[in-house]
Amino acid sequence: MVSIDKAVLARYSQGGHNFEVYVDPVLALKLKEGDSSVSIRDVLASTEIYKDARKGDKASENVMHDVFNTTDDEHIARQIITKGVVQLTTEQKRKMVDEKRKAIITVIAREAYNPQTKTPHPPQRIENAMEEARVPINPMVKAEDQVERIVQALKPLLPISMEQLKIEVTVPPEYTGKVYGILKNHSLKKEEWDNNGFLKAVVVIPAGLETDFYDEIQNETKGQAQFNKLQ
Repeated sequence: MVSIDKAVLARYSQGGHNFEVYVDPVLALKLKEGDSSVSIRDVLASTEIYKDARKGDKASENVMHDVFNTTDDEHIARQIITKGVVQLTTEQKRKMVDEKRKAIITVIAREAYNPQTKTPHPPQRIENAMEEARVPINPMVKAEDQVERIVQALKPLLPISMEQLKIEVTVPPEYTGKVYGILKNHSLKKEEWDNNGFLKAVVVIPAGLETDFYDEIQNETKGQAQFNKLQ
């Protein structure tokens, strides 16, 4: 559990009732984003459920049961965090916005490309464009869920595309060990192994990296891999 002096409040309102709980701000946001590795016990500074935490007024068990259909503190706390609002200090919010911005830049640099040159944009170029466009970053929303909106905002400043290709790759058995690691570095959607040891995999890659992807696979398979671009 996080200590109370380092915790912030998570608040949820339903049916005219307010519910509050003290939480670790970083872990609470990870829990909101669906991170299954986060334990609710690590998130909470206390299992007490309040109607007004600053006054020390606890929520009624009858009210909690009416709203949540349970009086289990951890279950209710999870609902408060995932459905409600995590209140951050200015410094906490600034730090989390910075971290989320870096995560978004990483995703865009990996998945977007310049359609004019068919090459990725360097992270610094993306960051500069985001600053110029004054793109708002929401620390409460997953990086991946903000990328499409941000790429649209960058288009007046950068030639940028998020077009994706689905490619089926067939690899002879003697090269599967080397190639499988490459495929895992991309978005591997499907894999099948036949009785002769051939690997047939489906990956999704940024369209601008198509040629580089083919070259990388063929370098490892001495040109013996086969590709089929799917719709």
